[in-house]
Amino acid sequence: MAHEPTPAPPTAPDGPEGRGLFRALTPGGLRNVADTLRDETAGGVLLLLGAVVALVWANSAAADAYEALRGTVVGPSAVHLDLSLATWAKDGLLAIFFFVVGLELKREIVDGELRRPATAALPILGAVGGMLVPAGIYVAVNAASPDGALQGWAIPTATDIAFAVAVLAVFGRALPLALRAFLLTLAVVDDLLAIVVIAIFYSDGLTLGWLAASAAAVALFAVLAQRRITSPLLLLPLALAAWAFMHESGIHATIAGVLLGFTVPALARGGEGESMAARWEHRWRPISAGVAVPVFAFFAAGVALDPESLRAAAGDPVAQGVALGLVVGKPLGIVATTWLVSRVTRTPLAAGLGWRDIVAAGMVAGIGFTVSLLIGELAFAGDDRTEVARAAILVGSLVAAVLGAVLLAARGRHHASKPLPGAAPGL
Repeated sequence: MAHEPTPAPPTAPDGPEGRGLFRALTPGGLRNVADTLRDETAGGVLLLLGAVVALVWANSAAADAYEALRGTVVGPSAVHLDLSLATWAKDGLLAIFFFVVGLELKREIVDGELRRPATAALPILGAVGGMLVPAGIYVAVNAASPDGALQGWAIPTATDIAFAVAVLAVFGRALPLALRAFLLTLAVVDDLLAIVVIAIFYSDGLTLGWLAASAAAVALFAVLAQRRITSPLLLLPLALAAWAFMHESGIHATIAGVLLGFTVPALARGGEGESMAARWEHRWRPISAGVAVPVFAFFAAGVALDPESLRAAAGDPVAQGVALGLVVGKPLGIVATTWLVSRVTRTPLAAGLGWRDIVAAGMVAGIGFTVSLLIGELAFAGDDRTEVARAAILVGSLVAAVLGAVLLAARGRHHASKPLPGAAPGL
């Protein structure tokens, strides 16, 4: 499903629309935005479908069959890979998702918005603020309760890029491209920060020997990739070895996917129409968005949502912290950080943009599905509060999605009546 490279338009002049906190895009950044908007919408729909099927099944008379399927163990026990299907989806399939995230991050850092400090600073700071504030809200709620559980502090800090892009593509088509690029870049940086959090705070001990073996497999993969050796017979065994060794090391196995993605060249050499990272991202994104993430959602989203369960969850500080973090903390952190950057640097928003646009983008960032569910599984492994956290993630993400869609649609109508240079309704 590789796409033809998107033609790069000329860089906008340094006029009023090219100055401010949301300025003209680099050609590489514009191409990355267009690619993401094209590819992620269908993935968001499939992700939603997987979650809905899981919810319906888990709340039906056949709920026991759903739990039995989740707990079915497959894999060789000799190498400690006799895992449940739910664990295979969390540790195995999500490695493909994180591999695509690694490719995307590499492209953004080398050839996209993150390569320019002036344009990278805002989404990076926005992502940091969008993680610190919801984490602070969660900690405050749980620290004040005798039943609190502080280990779930990172659950509301993640943005689900597939869902966010799907909402953006449907309801924000008339928004200026610079604002849409800001949200997408922020979500990518958010993913990177979430990866760091998982690696540091949600890993089970550390076995240096297995970690060294995984690093060696990644290094050999990098050498082959840098030499443009793309034979699956060589690369796939190395990738699987890196994943398996990382799994044994105690660090969450999905980190191997990110590291492998980072090793792929993101700039085209002479004679190449597009970079290896771009080609591989186009090749693997459909597998990630169409298979890996929806299957993970199917195994992770099946929680009881009957009135009694919802009442019990609503009174739990874990659920309260997660829901408030996503719906209130995410937009508050992003908007407050952007406002501080504007005040400190005395840089106004780009011509035609208002703070209501930033609020709408911040609310969409409160959709924290895939990575939030993963962190919830890691934070409360074997704990009954896994169900509570999952319910809060679903409800909080749904509320953020609905509010974000309403705000985006309203701002889209506003901008459609006053078109700006840099708006691209046709994307």
